[in-house]
Amino acid sequence: MSADLQGGASSWRASPWVQLVFGVICMAMIANMQYGWTLFVNPINEKYQWGRTAIQVAFTIFVVTETWLVPIEGYLVDKYGPRPVVVVGGLLCAAAWALNSVASSLPLLYIAAAIGGVGAGAVYGTCVGNALKWFPNRRGLAAGITAAGFGAGSAATVVPIASMIKSSGYEATFLWFGLGQGIIVFILGLALLAPPATLLASAKSAVQRVVYNATPREVISSPVFWVMYLMFVMMAAGGLMATAQLGPIAKDFGLHDSPVSLLGLTLPALTFALTIDRVLNGLTRPFFGWISDRIGRENTMFIAFAIEAVGILALSKYGQSPVAFVLLTGIVFFAWGEIYSLFPATCGDTYGPKFAATNAGLLYTAKGTAALLVPFTSVVTAMTGSWHAVFMLASGMAAVAALLALFVLKPMRRAYAEQHATPALEMPYGPTFVSDSARVSADGG
Repeated sequence: MSADLQGGASSWRASPWVQLVFGVICMAMIANMQYGWTLFVNPINEKYQWGRTAIQVAFTIFVVTETWLVPIEGYLVDKYGPRPVVVVGGLLCAAAWALNSVASSLPLLYIAAAIGGVGAGAVYGTCVGNALKWFPNRRGLAAGITAAGFGAGSAATVVPIASMIKSSGYEATFLWFGLGQGIIVFILGLALLAPPATLLASAKSAVQRVVYNATPREVISSPVFWVMYLMFVMMAAGGLMATAQLGPIAKDFGLHDSPVSLLGLTLPALTFALTIDRVLNGLTRPFFGWISDRIGRENTMFIAFAIEAVGILALSKYGQSPVAFVLLTGIVFFAWGEIYSLFPATCGDTYGPKFAATNAGLLYTAKGTAALLVPFTSVVTAMTGSWHAVFMLASGMAAVAALLALFVLKPMRRAYAEQHATPALEMPYGPTFVSDSARVSADGG
């Protein structure tokens, strides 16, 4: 049993659902660091005239440091538990936005982005990895609910942040939202616990299920991992482009302040789009995670990724209408956000729960790799005079990822399962890998 639980195993905190709620709230508190960024790009550029491309380098630095250090942070979680990693992460997140509020040069903006990335990655990687451990038999749902906190966490604050930027300036907005979010993460981080080993050992077993706990070294030497990595990069690139560039896209489409009336509300097109996008980007994660627990990871990937490809094409063609812009960006985010539940769940299925935080962190670095492509979207747009080429590229990558899921990843994972098949009762950590056919049979689907 973990050190966390030894001192308070009977505590109400030592419940999978309580720990899941704590993780979701922590994720929501760091969501603005990525999803709220687009609201600050134009105000920063208007003040300093650094250019969008130079400013978006900060976004890339944030995502790279948020993702590429997650394996190290995951190792610390696997070794010391979630509490110290999240507490430190919360402090770093607060410091980063406070530094953004006074950044008067690009190097300082980049340093703040790096600090924020390390902090956000510590929180994100810990919460997702901990959810995979607390829910060994419902990884898709647990990872989806946790990731939903990050996807939808900024929805409630889009309007307040946009209003505060207009009324008080982006500097004050960075400072006060940064401090508030960081303090909440710090407090909840103190309440996080690692699950006892008995929970993993008691996971449901069946004849069709096999167990295999791969070490990080074994994971990175597995061809299955690199296929998932490539798919993750292709899917993440399009979504990160939309996340970082939605403000500039709306401005170039002439929609930044165009009023849109939907659902009894009237808001500027960009504000409306950001709000709906955050909600759908959150809902998609537990939704598709739950679906994947029923019909299989790869089948779900094919459906979601294909929707993403079509949605991006439609946004390119019809997005200059204010209402269409709001609705189609919602579809794009709905069909994109599920990668943050499907890929961790697939990784947990394939490689086991023992090193879940570290292994999921290794795969999560694909998001950082994808972020390197974001600044080039501004360059391509400047060269071509429109966003059309960027949209076509993003749609194409989503389509390729959909085909890879069904026709490459699915048979590879099945072969990998057969190669490492071991009777579940012989192993100490409960069932892990489940092929699509085995999952349906074992769950009675």
